[in-house]
Amino acid sequence: MTPGTLYIVAAPSGAGKTSLVKRLIETTPSVAVSISHTTRPPRPSEREGEHYYFTSPVAFAAMIAENAFLEHAQVFGNRYGTSRTAVQAQLASGQDVILEIDWQGARQVRELLPDSLSIFILPPSREALRQRLASRSQDSVEVIEQRMAAALDELSHYTEFDYLVINDDFATALNALRAILIAQRQCRNVQMERQRELLQRLLS
Repeated sequence: MTPGTLYIVAAPSGAGKTSLVKRLIETTPSVAVSISHTTRPPRPSEREGEHYYFTSPVAFAAMIAENAFLEHAQVFGNRYGTSRTAVQAQLASGQDVILEIDWQGARQVRELLPDSLSIFILPPSREALRQRLASRSQDSVEVIEQRMAAALDELSHYTEFDYLVINDDFATALNALRAILIAQRQCRNVQMERQRELLQRLLS
């Protein structure tokens, strides 16, 4: 079984990363998103094991001590982490895996898995970003301002990523994401593994 490719997808809050990745998973075969652990309480629409693994701070700290995470970070007072064994099992099964993480997590993952590919989602403008953040009815004005400040800081790290996708038109951004995955699957090294028998027959 040829291992899958690990994709790191990061974006400032409000850039539309989660919606794009969700639709990409629904419309592209052999790709799945890694489900993170978090100490944040679930929102009303979130379900255990589907959106996150909701973990107590004590259990999360124990996982850090056991070196169980590929990456982990603290964001807005809550901790988030990616299970090392879960991702490695998905990749070993031949499945491409997407990590939805921030730039800090991306740095940690690239150090451990340098063959991973990273994609940064950009909003079309500051105004669009602020409007998207304000449309989240569950967030207060204070939280929106905090998220806007954090988003601008996140944006400054775009140069650390392999690909940039601007989410102005959703369908266009989705096609760009899908094109990156399709192109990677045609990469010579990937095809040499996946099409080994065909290549042998062609050259025999």
